[in-house]
Parts: sequence; C-alpha cells; structure tokens
Amino acid sequence: MSNQFYTYFQLGISHITDLNGYDHIVFLVALCAGYALKDVRRVAILITAFTIGHSITLALAALQVISPWYALIEKLIPCTIIFTALYTVYADEPDFSSRNITKTRAFRLKYLGALVFGFIHGLAFSNYFRALQGEGQTIVKPLLAFNLGIEAGQLCIIFFILFLSFLVLNIFGISLKSWRQFVSGAAFGIAVTLLLK
Repeated sequence: MSNQFYTYFQLGISHITDLNGYDHIVFLVALCAGYALKDVRRVAILITAFTIGHSITLALAALQVISPWYALIEKLIPCTIIFTALYTVYADEPDFSSRNITKTRAFRLKYLGALVFGFIHGLAFSNYFRALQGEGQTIVKPLLAFNLGIEAGQLCIIFFILFLSFLVLNIFGISLKSWRQFVSGAAFGIAVTLLLK
C-alpha cells in the first residue's frame, strides 16, 4: 500500500469519525436505530445503499462533473437525519426481528432513502476531499482510498451502535421499540439543532 493511498485512507476514517463533524455519525445512528446486533445483515444492506450513494456523488464532485452548492448541502444534511429518524419511528415495520423484513415495503423505502440521502452526504464529503487536493494531483487513487476510509469508519460506527443496542436490550432489558424511539428522538433533536444554526 503506497504512502499516498494509506494517507487518504486514514483521512477518510478520521473524517467520518470526527466528532466535530458529527452530523454524518448522527445520520448513521438514525438509520440503524431499532436494530439489534443480530440484525447486522439488514443494517449492512442499508449501509451499502448509503455507501453507494455517497461514493457516486463524492466521485462526481471531486472530478468536477458536478458543482455542489455547499451552503445548501449543509442544510440538507440535518434534513436527511430528520426524515430518517421520523421514518424509523413511524414506518409500518412492526416486527424488526422478522426474517422477511428486507422484503417489506417499509424496508425497501428505507433502503431507497439511504441511497438518496447518501447522494447528499457524498456532496458534503466532497467539500472536505477537494480541500485536501493539490493542483495537478491525480485524483483516482486518493478518491478510492478516501472512500474506502469512509467505509471503514462507518463500519466501526455501526458496530459500536449495534453493540450499544445489544447492551441496552439484553442487559438493561429495555424494549426494542422504546430504544428505537429514544435513539430516533435524540437524532431528531440534534438534527433540528443543526438545521437552526
């Protein structure tokens, strides 16, 4: 692994896990609210959709195929959290433990939402990525490394969220429905605060 690749890989991890830019973390929390550790497959499907979305727009913006309006993007990020949190609470998805949950209409809509909202988050990532680029620097390898770093960071965050859910559900005996409502409500409140800044 070259030094440049490793550097951008690390930058991708640090960007997604940076608590100063916690809006992306809060989105992941809202997306995964209501799932337990045993639901890792379902969560992986949602995260894959989000990754596909943000990878596409990050690449397009970094390659200057599209020119995002970053002031608008910064306002849209909290909106993605708000809609995800509300949908997680109010979706017609009564049994999150069902084996066929990935075939339900509610889950398919959540998957589509993760993909579309990934587009918006990718544009936000591109602002940071472009700030790292030097003039005349080749972009393909750094872009790939940065994207892989973001994905690795996301997986760490998701594992932490699901592990925390495991502790809450199995040790403290809180119901999955109550936990889903609490986490979604917290994400909603943070997003509203971000939107009003």
